[in-house]
Amino acid sequence: MNYFKKCNLCPRNCNINRETEYGFCHAKSKLKIARAALHFFEEPCISGTKGSGAIFFTYCNLKCIFCQNYEISANFIGKEITIDKFSDICLNLQKQGANNINLVTPTHYIPLIKEGLTLAKSKGLKIPIIYNTSGYEKVSSLKLLDGLIDIYLPDLKYYSKDLSLKYSFCKDYFLYAKKAIFEMYRQVGKPIFDKNGIIKKGIIVRHLVLPNNIEDSKKILSYLYNTYGNNIYISLMNQYTPMRKVKYNELNKTLTKNQYYELIDYACGLGIENCFVQEEGTQKKSFIPDFKNQVF
Repeated sequence: MNYFKKCNLCPRNCNINRETEYGFCHAKSKLKIARAALHFFEEPCISGTKGSGAIFFTYCNLKCIFCQNYEISANFIGKEITIDKFSDICLNLQKQGANNINLVTPTHYIPLIKEGLTLAKSKGLKIPIIYNTSGYEKVSSLKLLDGLIDIYLPDLKYYSKDLSLKYSFCKDYFLYAKKAIFEMYRQVGKPIFDKNGIIKKGIIVRHLVLPNNIEDSKKILSYLYNTYGNNIYISLMNQYTPMRKVKYNELNKTLTKNQYYELIDYACGLGIENCFVQEEGTQKKSFIPDFKNQVF
């Protein structure tokens, strides 16, 4: 089945022919990636000391106005590659010692990724596969990956439909994201770690805490704990970094220490035990990957 003839892979439901037209994400029908390299700035159980084999796909179906990877989501930096080349990139990252293959912003390429992973596995790819996503997904599309993905790493960005509309142009974000995360949990279950603390299977839900939006963050934590208890891990991130000036002044500043600590206290009060928190000093542009002049 050619999913790109009338593309409805994500909740945008553009229903356009990606071979001849542009939808919301602007992706065409061929894989395009911006970076493929060992990445050391993920959660400790993902990067470890060997690094995560991160493959950053160009384009995005969400396009948050504060995007820290805007060079690939909005400026479309990257290079088109074949399915065979994608499989070789995965194998090369495995050869370099990567703990896993980390597919970053993959939603708009799900059918091609399925084909590429199947090919790579037939060539000897054995390390876990991570699906690293904004969370704005359709369950029907995620089902195409059932059995291929070992670890899901979704964002849960917003609870409020007003915030998701304001910052990411979609008022139905939470509706789709919560269903997507439930499907992810169905596929991979509770987290499993090896003897070195590296995750091998499971789900980690990320939440990037935005300045002056703590009450929405509390609703997200409450939802996750009330739904999953401590059967999933949560990653509570303080790394929001203003990359360029936006029209909403609250986003032109970093998160304060007090705001972040308030949220950590709230998580502890709920009973959340499986939660990654970040130290100070993460709000730097130096942590953003370099997407220019990449060689694959």
